[in-house]
Amino acid sequence: MGILETRDLTKRFGKLTALNKVNLSVNEGEVFGFIGPNGAGKTTTIRLALGILQASEGSVSVFGMDAWKDAVAIHERLAYVPGDVNLWPNLTGGEVIDLFVSLRGKHDPARRKDLIERFDLDPSKKCRTYSKGNRQKVALVAAFASEADLYILDEPTSGLDPLMEQVFQACVLECKEAGKSVFLSSHILHEVERLCDRVAIIREGQVVDTGTLSELRHLTQINILAETAKPLTGLEALKGVHGIEKQDGALRFQVEHDALGPVMEMVGKAGVIRLESSPPTLEDLFMRHYSGNGGE
Repeated sequence: MGILETRDLTKRFGKLTALNKVNLSVNEGEVFGFIGPNGAGKTTTIRLALGILQASEGSVSVFGMDAWKDAVAIHERLAYVPGDVNLWPNLTGGEVIDLFVSLRGKHDPARRKDLIERFDLDPSKKCRTYSKGNRQKVALVAAFASEADLYILDEPTSGLDPLMEQVFQACVLECKEAGKSVFLSSHILHEVERLCDRVAIIREGQVVDTGTLSELRHLTQINILAETAKPLTGLEALKGVHGIEKQDGALRFQVEHDALGPVMEMVGKAGVIRLESSPPTLEDLFMRHYSGNGGE
């Protein structure tokens, strides 16, 4: 049994089915990515795992315990960061961090100090003065300073600048090295690609794909726009090249990482006039692979 496991997890709000028979299993010591568009059911799944909501059907267990019935015991070993953090306005950031870590019993004061420095947080300020990014930092410091066994992170880098995103990613990898488990809900594909061992993709309340990133290769395709002096012929014969389209005298296509070398060699021989590359967005991914029923 996984550290966090759902079996045919279903949640209805009146006539609306927010989750429909969702099956997930997060293993000990892995970073598990959970991605999907807004409204797909990511946060509902997390609230069920936290014992905030009760399932309509199916089950969700954490550490082998029932998420609804055993929520208090589960939360002693779990750290959670939401995507939009609300804090007590009259407490300082440091006081809130101390309150959160004390709820879990064990924490390391030296790590708390180190995390505050790394996230460039002033813990002496009242929470009412914090920006959204600083409120996220308070929650992240409190979570990573705790001796938790499972970290549930729901869009945790919302409001953080790119430098702080790198600090966050380093903290996740440190948790993994320490044998901890991380359940990461994110819409940032490059973040998922860098951090996660396995990924589940949810759409309209149903999981449409689960696997390692090598199994879900379409997650890591690079978007290329190439304009060359000579016609770029033979591209469609290369393995790992997809979706070739003509656009304003150039070719737009997607390339898997392993095929990038041969493609660049071919583009170079044709004489580069213009070359643009960009990582796929979640919107690209869902338009290309998951439009229609279950991605078929």
